[in-house]
Amino acid sequence: MEYLSHSPEETEHIGEILGRRLRPGTVVAYRGGLGMGKTAFTRGLARGLGCAGRVTSPTFTIVNEYDGATPLFHFDMYRLGSSDELFDIGWEDYLTRGGVCAVEWSERVDDAMPADTLWVDIARGTGESDRIITISGGEAQ
Repeated sequence: MEYLSHSPEETEHIGEILGRRLRPGTVVAYRGGLGMGKTAFTRGLARGLGCAGRVTSPTFTIVNEYDGATPLFHFDMYRLGSSDELFDIGWEDYLTRGGVCAVEWSERVDDAMPADTLWVDIARGTGESDRIITISGGEAQ
């Protein structure tokens, strides 16, 4: 599925719509450069999952956890050197905790993503705030 967003608010809304459809155990892996809207998309995803609280980028903490009807585990892999480091922080435990894992910079740990991962590619559109959001894989299609 492909969406066109014209603002961070629209990007959040697309994330919220997806969040409402996800089941516990889903892994959502983002691909896209700096400033493409991965954290904005995650704010919407959290809202759709029923998570409260301020959603921020976990760049320095590696993972932020948000409680809700379905918990959200928001990862940022930018600072990791390999998937081995991901497993060192308990990746397998997060996969079995009954929440949704949202993974920014997933291309750094592609080999650790489950076969049924839901991929969200975010790319710049024609306008400065335009984003093309492509969702593929997984079971939430």
